[in-house]
Amino acid sequence: MQTIHMSIYVLGALVALALIFDFMNGFHDAANAIATVVSTGVLKPQTAVAMAAVFNFIAIFIFGLGVAATVGKGTILPEVVDQYVIFGALVGAIFWNIITWYYGIPSSSSHALVGGLVGAAVAKSGTSALIAGGLLKTVAFIVISPLLGFIFGSIMMLLVSWIFVRSTPRKVDTWFRRLQLVSAASYSLGHGGNDAQKTIGIIWMLLIYAGYSLPTDHTPPMWVVICCYTAISFGTLFGGWRIVKTMGQKITKLKPVGGFCAETGGAITLFIASAMGVPVSTTHTITGAIVGVGSAQKMSAVRWGVAGNIVWAWVFTIPAAAFMAAIAWWLGHHIM
Repeated sequence: MQTIHMSIYVLGALVALALIFDFMNGFHDAANAIATVVSTGVLKPQTAVAMAAVFNFIAIFIFGLGVAATVGKGTILPEVVDQYVIFGALVGAIFWNIITWYYGIPSSSSHALVGGLVGAAVAKSGTSALIAGGLLKTVAFIVISPLLGFIFGSIMMLLVSWIFVRSTPRKVDTWFRRLQLVSAASYSLGHGGNDAQKTIGIIWMLLIYAGYSLPTDHTPPMWVVICCYTAISFGTLFGGWRIVKTMGQKITKLKPVGGFCAETGGAITLFIASAMGVPVSTTHTITGAIVGVGSAQKMSAVRWGVAGNIVWAWVFTIPAAAFMAAIAWWLGHHIM
């Protein structure tokens, strides 16, 4: 495999840009991990983000690197990758994250990154630069991950309702205020395990094609793994509060029992996806789980208009990030 030629300074700048995206990923998606536990009043926001950040990092010891391999080697053709493609992909994804954070839209950082890769690669070499199998798997999970979240969330809600049917509301609330600490920690674990790996995949891709890592290596350098998990954890620690309100209050009103069921359903989905090496959206997953919990109680408990607006954001994320990445790819040729 032919390597690309770039200075160590350009390589360092691109790695730093990737870590900035990773930080933004945690910052943007912190709401996914903490919105339910904050909106139910179980934890104060500062405590919730601190807990989420810790479990984001602990995920480094739990999950493999299958998602990193999918992003790093299964999205665009190896011969297309150069410093301009990586630059365009990261800038496009970061800008889309900033826009959606500003307007409080819970979009997917994962799909922003995939869209960025697609846009920069197509800008350079056309659609022939894309690997259909990897992209189809990612696109399919735009539907599958919220559907699984919906199914697991609603099943958990029905099971809990059946098990505690004879318990008083006060007793149920007391129990699930404690249990929601476990479910929130589990979801944060799944969030770190899936999302940090996407940036690991990007940096790994860059190192391979710059000649600093071998294409035959089965795992990226350990410093890359540690840096990416650290960056996403710090991003989560600072938290994207604008999105917390949308996720935790506007879709449906949650009590501790509902928050537990939504987080548990979402965590199960993320664990399955990470085990399969599929880069899924934690935003899509928890949104589906929240809607599932609300609809398990009664359909009118879900604000379908808000949910519909969120779905439109999902639809536009990949093409919008791709468009921004294509522009950034062009700009990269003039500034790098």
